[in-house]
Amino acid sequence: MIMQRIMLSCLVLAVMTITGCSKDNHDSPQSTLAGRVVYNGHPLSLRSNGVQLELWQDGFDLRTKIPIYVTQEGAFSATLFDGNYKLVQLNGNGPWVSSTDTIDITVSGHTEVDVPVTPYFIITSSTITQNGTNINASVRLTQVNNSLPLDAVSLYLGSTTIVDQVNSVAGASVAAADITDITQPVSLTAAIPTSLTAKGYLYARVGVKTAGVAELLYTVPVKVELK
Repeated sequence: MIMQRIMLSCLVLAVMTITGCSKDNHDSPQSTLAGRVVYNGHPLSLRSNGVQLELWQDGFDLRTKIPIYVTQEGAFSATLFDGNYKLVQLNGNGPWVSSTDTIDITVSGHTEVDVPVTPYFIITSSTITQNGTNINASVRLTQVNNSLPLDAVSLYLGSTTIVDQVNSVAGASVAAADITDITQPVSLTAAIPTSLTAKGYLYARVGVKTAGVAELLYTVPVKVELK
Protein backbone atom coordinates (compact mmCIF):
# COMPACT_ATOMS: atom_id res chain seq x y z
CA MET A 1 0.00 0.00 0.00
CA ILE A 2 2.80 2.37 0.94
CA MET A 3 4.65 1.46 -2.25
CA GLN A 4 1.54 2.24 -4.34
CA ARG A 5 1.23 5.65 -2.71
CA ILE A 6 4.89 6.38 -3.42
CA MET A 7 4.49 5.36 -7.06
CA LEU A 8 1.33 7.48 -7.40
CA SER A 9 3.10 10.51 -5.90
CA CYS A 10 6.00 10.06 -8.30
CA LEU A 11 3.60 9.82 -11.24
CA VAL A 12 1.80 13.04 -10.22
CA LEU A 13 5.13 14.82 -9.78
CA ALA A 14 6.29 13.65 -13.20
CA VAL A 15 3.09 14.91 -14.87
CA MET A 16 3.43 18.29 -13.12
CA THR A 17 7.06 18.54 -14.21
CA ILE A 18 6.23 17.77 -17.84
CA THR A 19 3.34 20.26 -17.80
CA GLY A 20 5.54 22.95 -16.27
CA CYS A 21 8.27 22.38 -18.82
CA SER A 22 5.70 22.53 -21.61
CA LYS A 23 4.51 25.97 -20.40
CA ASP A 24 8.06 27.24 -20.00
CA ASN A 25 8.96 26.11 -23.51
CA HIS A 26 6.19 28.00 -25.33
CA ASP A 27 7.57 29.97 -28.25
CA SER A 28 7.78 33.72 -27.79
CA PRO A 29 6.07 35.94 -30.39
CA GLN A 30 8.18 36.39 -33.50
CA SER A 31 5.98 38.41 -35.87
CA THR A 32 5.97 42.18 -36.15
CA LEU A 33 3.17 44.65 -36.74
CA ALA A 34 4.47 48.05 -37.84
CA GLY A 35 2.63 51.12 -39.03
CA ARG A 36 2.10 54.86 -39.06
CA VAL A 37 -0.60 57.33 -38.09
CA VAL A 38 -1.15 59.32 -41.27
CA TYR A 39 -3.07 62.17 -42.84
CA ASN A 40 -3.21 62.19 -46.64
CA GLY A 41 -0.62 59.42 -46.62
CA HIS A 42 1.92 61.38 -44.55
CA PRO A 43 2.89 60.44 -40.97
CA LEU A 44 2.03 62.98 -38.28
CA SER A 45 4.56 64.40 -35.82
CA LEU A 46 3.39 63.85 -32.25
CA ARG A 47 4.57 63.81 -28.64
CA SER A 48 6.79 60.80 -28.03
CA ASN A 49 4.62 57.99 -26.61
CA GLY A 50 1.85 60.48 -25.91
CA VAL A 51 -0.66 58.85 -28.25
CA GLN A 52 -1.85 55.30 -27.77
CA LEU A 53 -3.68 52.84 -30.01
CA GLU A 54 -5.39 49.67 -28.82
CA LEU A 55 -4.92 46.21 -30.30
CA TRP A 56 -7.34 43.37 -29.56
CA GLN A 57 -7.06 39.73 -30.59
CA ASP A 58 -10.11 37.67 -31.48
CA GLY A 59 -10.73 34.14 -30.29
CA PHE A 60 -9.95 34.56 -26.60
CA ASP A 61 -12.51 34.42 -23.78
CA LEU A 62 -10.48 36.85 -21.68
CA ARG A 63 -9.90 39.66 -24.16
CA THR A 64 -7.19 42.03 -22.99
CA LYS A 65 -6.09 45.05 -24.94
CA ILE A 66 -2.51 45.39 -26.12
CA PRO A 67 -1.48 49.06 -25.82
CA ILE A 68 0.45 50.38 -28.82
CA TYR A 69 2.34 53.64 -28.25
CA VAL A 70 3.08 55.97 -31.15
CA THR A 71 6.51 57.57 -31.53
CA GLN A 72 6.98 61.27 -32.19
CA GLU A 73 7.53 60.38 -35.85
CA GLY A 74 4.01 58.96 -35.99
CA ALA A 75 5.19 55.34 -36.17
CA PHE A 76 4.39 52.30 -34.04
CA SER A 77 5.39 48.66 -33.82
CA ALA A 78 4.64 45.57 -31.75
CA THR A 79 5.97 42.02 -31.57
CA LEU A 80 3.04 39.58 -31.76
CA PHE A 81 1.97 36.04 -32.45
CA ASP A 82 0.52 35.40 -35.89
CA GLY A 83 -3.24 35.81 -35.88
CA ASN A 84 -6.21 38.10 -36.44
CA TYR A 85 -6.31 41.40 -34.57
CA LYS A 86 -8.43 44.52 -34.38
CA LEU A 87 -6.71 47.92 -34.18
CA VAL A 88 -8.71 50.82 -32.76
CA GLN A 89 -8.07 54.39 -31.68
CA LEU A 90 -8.29 55.47 -28.06
CA ASN A 91 -11.14 57.96 -27.93
CA GLY A 92 -9.96 61.57 -27.57
CA ASN A 93 -6.30 60.57 -27.28
CA GLY A 94 -4.83 62.20 -30.40
CA PRO A 95 -4.96 65.68 -31.98
CA TRP A 96 -7.53 64.52 -34.51
CA VAL A 97 -11.23 63.78 -34.82
CA SER A 98 -12.09 60.70 -32.75
CA SER A 99 -13.07 57.65 -34.77
CA THR A 100 -14.70 54.38 -33.77
CA ASP A 101 -13.53 52.65 -36.95
CA THR A 102 -11.86 49.28 -36.47
CA ILE A 103 -9.00 48.11 -38.67
CA ASP A 104 -8.96 44.32 -39.08
CA ILE A 105 -5.41 43.02 -39.38
CA THR A 106 -4.04 39.57 -40.11
CA VAL A 107 -0.53 39.41 -38.68
CA SER A 108 1.80 36.96 -40.42
CA GLY A 109 5.53 37.53 -40.27
CA HIS A 110 6.15 41.24 -40.86
CA THR A 111 2.88 43.12 -41.38
CA GLU A 112 2.48 46.85 -42.06
CA VAL A 113 -0.61 49.03 -41.73
CA ASP A 114 -1.36 52.76 -41.82
CA VAL A 115 -3.95 54.34 -39.53
CA PRO A 116 -5.62 57.28 -41.33
CA VAL A 117 -6.86 60.16 -39.18
CA THR A 118 -8.34 63.63 -39.68
CA PRO A 119 -6.47 66.28 -37.67
CA TYR A 120 -8.22 69.41 -36.48
CA PHE A 121 -5.23 71.52 -37.56
CA ILE A 122 -2.02 70.86 -39.45
CA ILE A 123 1.16 72.90 -39.85
CA THR A 124 1.77 73.28 -43.57
CA SER A 125 5.13 75.09 -43.38
CA SER A 126 7.60 76.22 -40.74
CA THR A 127 10.92 78.00 -40.27
CA ILE A 128 13.01 77.99 -37.09
CA THR A 129 16.12 80.17 -36.81
CA GLN A 130 18.41 81.77 -34.26
CA ASN A 131 18.43 85.53 -33.84
CA GLY A 132 21.00 86.52 -31.24
CA THR A 133 19.88 85.15 -27.88
CA ASN A 134 16.47 84.14 -29.21
CA ILE A 135 14.95 81.40 -31.33
CA ASN A 136 12.38 82.62 -33.83
CA ALA A 137 9.75 80.42 -35.43
CA SER A 138 7.17 81.08 -38.10
CA VAL A 139 4.47 78.59 -39.09
CA ARG A 140 1.45 78.44 -41.34
CA LEU A 141 -1.64 76.57 -40.19
CA THR A 142 -4.53 74.95 -42.00
CA GLN A 143 -7.76 74.02 -40.26
CA VAL A 144 -8.75 70.59 -41.57
CA ASN A 145 -11.81 70.05 -39.38
CA ASN A 146 -13.77 72.95 -37.87
CA SER A 147 -15.64 71.06 -35.16
CA LEU A 148 -13.24 72.41 -32.50
CA PRO A 149 -11.46 75.78 -32.38
CA LEU A 150 -7.78 76.59 -32.11
CA ASP A 151 -6.37 76.93 -28.59
CA ALA A 152 -2.72 77.96 -29.03
CA VAL A 153 0.48 77.64 -31.03
CA SER A 154 3.65 76.94 -29.04
CA LEU A 155 7.40 76.82 -29.59
CA TYR A 156 9.43 74.33 -27.53
CA LEU A 157 13.20 74.24 -26.96
CA GLY A 158 15.09 71.23 -25.63
CA SER A 159 18.47 69.53 -25.44
CA THR A 160 17.49 66.35 -27.33
CA THR A 161 15.38 65.37 -30.30
CA ILE A 162 12.62 64.42 -27.85
CA VAL A 163 11.11 67.86 -27.37
CA ASP A 164 7.43 68.64 -26.81
CA GLN A 165 5.00 70.09 -24.27
CA VAL A 166 6.26 67.67 -21.61
CA ASN A 167 9.94 67.47 -22.56
CA SER A 168 11.27 71.00 -22.98
CA VAL A 169 13.61 73.47 -21.31
CA ALA A 170 12.05 76.69 -22.57
CA GLY A 171 9.45 77.93 -25.01
CA ALA A 172 6.81 80.46 -25.95
CA SER A 173 3.13 80.40 -26.86
CA VAL A 174 0.64 82.48 -28.79
CA ALA A 175 -2.99 82.09 -27.70
CA ALA A 176 -5.70 81.68 -30.32
CA ALA A 177 -7.23 84.99 -29.21
CA ASP A 178 -4.04 86.72 -30.40
CA ILE A 179 -4.16 85.09 -33.84
CA THR A 180 -6.52 87.29 -35.81
CA ASP A 181 -6.08 85.56 -39.18
CA ILE A 182 -5.24 81.87 -39.29
CA THR A 183 -4.35 82.11 -42.98
CA GLN A 184 -1.37 84.32 -42.11
CA PRO A 185 1.96 83.11 -40.63
CA VAL A 186 2.11 82.78 -36.85
CA SER A 187 5.36 84.05 -35.31
CA LEU A 188 6.89 82.99 -32.00
CA THR A 189 10.06 83.99 -30.13
CA ALA A 190 11.68 82.20 -27.19
CA ALA A 191 14.80 83.23 -25.28
CA ILE A 192 17.60 80.67 -25.33
CA PRO A 193 18.26 79.52 -21.76
CA THR A 194 21.81 79.44 -20.40
CA SER A 195 21.76 75.65 -20.09
CA LEU A 196 21.27 75.29 -23.84
CA THR A 197 23.71 78.07 -24.74
CA ALA A 198 26.42 76.15 -22.87
CA LYS A 199 25.76 73.05 -24.99
CA GLY A 200 26.25 74.97 -28.23
CA TYR A 201 23.11 73.61 -29.84
CA LEU A 202 19.44 72.95 -29.18
CA TYR A 203 16.40 71.30 -30.69
CA ALA A 204 13.27 73.28 -31.46
CA ARG A 205 9.77 72.31 -32.42
CA VAL A 206 6.40 74.01 -32.87
CA GLY A 207 3.09 72.47 -31.81
CA VAL A 208 -0.51 73.43 -32.52
CA LYS A 209 -3.12 72.75 -29.85
CA THR A 210 -6.84 72.33 -30.43
CA ALA A 211 -9.22 73.52 -27.70
CA GLY A 212 -10.32 70.63 -25.50
CA VAL A 213 -7.68 68.23 -26.85
CA ALA A 214 -4.70 67.35 -24.67
CA GLU A 215 -2.23 66.26 -27.36
CA LEU A 216 -0.66 68.60 -29.92
CA LEU A 217 0.34 68.13 -33.52
CA TYR A 218 3.95 69.19 -34.14
CA THR A 219 6.57 70.05 -36.69
CA VAL A 220 9.60 67.78 -37.02
CA PRO A 221 12.30 68.69 -34.43
CA VAL A 222 14.99 70.98 -35.85
CA LYS A 223 18.57 71.09 -34.57
CA VAL A 224 19.89 74.64 -34.26
CA GLU A 225 23.66 75.11 -33.98
CA LEU A 226 24.07 78.15 -31.75
CA LYS A 227 26.38 80.92 -32.92
